[in-house]
Amino acid sequence: MSQIDIRGIKIYYEVLGNIRSPETVVFLNGVMTSTASWSYQTPIFEKHGYKILLHDFRGQLLSEKPEGPYSFRIHAEDTIGLFDQLGIEKAHLIGTSYGGEVGMRIAIDFPDRVKSLSIIDSVSELDELLRSNVNNWKRLAEKGNFADFFWGLVPSCYSSYFIERNLSLLKFRAVHVEHFPQDFFAGQIRLYEAFLADLNMTPELNKIQAPSLVICGEDDILKPPRFSKIIARNIPDSEFVIIPDCGHVTILEQHRPLNSMLLGFVMKHSEK
Repeated sequence: MSQIDIRGIKIYYEVLGNIRSPETVVFLNGVMTSTASWSYQTPIFEKHGYKILLHDFRGQLLSEKPEGPYSFRIHAEDTIGLFDQLGIEKAHLIGTSYGGEVGMRIAIDFPDRVKSLSIIDSVSELDELLRSNVNNWKRLAEKGNFADFFWGLVPSCYSSYFIERNLSLLKFRAVHVEHFPQDFFAGQIRLYEAFLADLNMTPELNKIQAPSLVICGEDDILKPPRFSKIIARNIPDSEFVIIPDCGHVTILEQHRPLNSMLLGFVMKHSEK
């Protein structure tokens, strides 16, 4: 287990692939996920010779969970601190949901550190339905029951198409979650609070200079496509794709078409 001290906080990280490559791809987690959640994406980038950096944000599963408040700026600064300690000058950022929101914050605040930006199932602002969903997650986390927490989130995260065809996989994941440490919930609550308090990036999206790809699942009910359309409209010259038969967890539900899009976009903006 590799941890590094970033601004006084122990951050879990992994480096995969070709460590000598001049091109680094950084995957940025969704709020409930960890580095292992990118297992469908990392092999294809390893195969094509990229250096890969994964890490858990403060508050996530394998990193330290200090008292809050957290913010997207704090996550962005932590990530750039990790870049500095690992000698990464610029990188391709790929973020899903909360990670896509951190990616946008990095691209706004640290434009010279970003080669390209891929944003999956993310938002740059909130509405009351999204606030309500996340507040429900927070209440489930406060109860501290892993099974209730997992199954309470499933309806807002996955498409009915995926649930019907993958119920056994979801049952397996529910059992896996039962083995998380109890402090998982404390971290989740702080992350949800950051999301609800800090997310209003739409007016700043025009500052993003990096080539950007915006992707969303057509059937995402948590962060519906209209939010991705707002992002794509406000980032100059961005590319926009909707993936059919897909809910919020595109990195799992439709990983094959997603991987083709991500690899093609990153390769197009690589120097190698």
